[in-house]
Amino acid sequence: MASNKELFEALKLLEKEKGIPAEYMITQIKKAIVTACRNLYGGNENVDIKMDPEKGTFTVKLMKAVVEEVEDPDYEISLEDALVISKRAAVGKEVGIPLEPKKFGRIAVQTARSVIRQGIRDGEKDQMLVEFQSRAQEIATATVERVDPVTGNATLKFGNAVTVLPKSEQIADEVLREGSTIKVYVAGVKETERGPRAIISRTHPDFVRRLFEKEVPEIYDGIVEIKSISREAGSRTKMAVFSEDPEVDAVGACIGTRGARVNTIVDELGGEKIDIVLYDEDPTKFIAAALSPANVVEVALADDGTKACKATVPDGQLSLAIGNKGQNVRLAAKLTGYKIDIRPESGFWGEDEDDEEKKDDE
Repeated sequence: MASNKELFEALKLLEKEKGIPAEYMITQIKKAIVTACRNLYGGNENVDIKMDPEKGTFTVKLMKAVVEEVEDPDYEISLEDALVISKRAAVGKEVGIPLEPKKFGRIAVQTARSVIRQGIRDGEKDQMLVEFQSRAQEIATATVERVDPVTGNATLKFGNAVTVLPKSEQIADEVLREGSTIKVYVAGVKETERGPRAIISRTHPDFVRRLFEKEVPEIYDGIVEIKSISREAGSRTKMAVFSEDPEVDAVGACIGTRGARVNTIVDELGGEKIDIVLYDEDPTKFIAAALSPANVVEVALADDGTKACKATVPDGQLSLAIGNKGQNVRLAAKLTGYKIDIRPESGFWGEDEDDEEKKDDE
């Protein structure tokens, strides 16, 4: 019997610091010992291993068959030699030959270390997978550990898990500093060769959804419902909200007193503009609201039943309705699910103009 209290103390430390169960590590060590014996004793892996963490001891015995005449010393032992080990030895039975750890040699040590390292990696992967899955579709607070100066990708740590926030999932013009804490949206979990990886984002529309759920009790409680969100991260977001209770001001609840609630979220998003509009089951009213801050004179749905419409706005608000580089109408279209054609109140262009030109040519 070999005393190995240091080994078990090390396992307890691993369990405490890495969260890897000691029982799991003991299983890995046993596998390593079996592998070492197989390599050292001609493929014989019939090994009896007993480990007692409480007493800090373990025994390793290589099992051999008792025979009258030994033909394979790796698998067999003579009755005479077996009786020295056990008085109960008899031909046809097995005896366990105690092995000292030092007899495993360099191969055994290397194998054990390798398996233990792999065991730690596997254990950490399992822990990370649980960590990520528990946070899926939720917001997590993470610490920025490193920002790659070339790619801009940021390595983040939250809990015991580490993952990467790609530059493409960061808010435009946002500067992440090492050591700072940020909020991210855990969109999902992906299995890779290097273990589980959390798919995280600060540009995902649901990041805004979750921020409002945390900031607005009426949304969290289900009194106010977020119907849809369209977002161009770092620039502008449009969000449609609704309440079944006619006494509840859904838009006002999201804005908060003097804009306190929405401003908290705007600050988190680095100044991103947020338009909150009232959802309406009547698509013409919903589309008109979605084009805010522009006023809409009329919304005419397509006659063929397709999700398209023509929205008429005052001439002076044409550029406001369309937005910078078409952003306002583009986000309104995403929010409502309708293709929106903006028309000035004074006249039309596009297809109608083409029709007029054709008439003139005739």
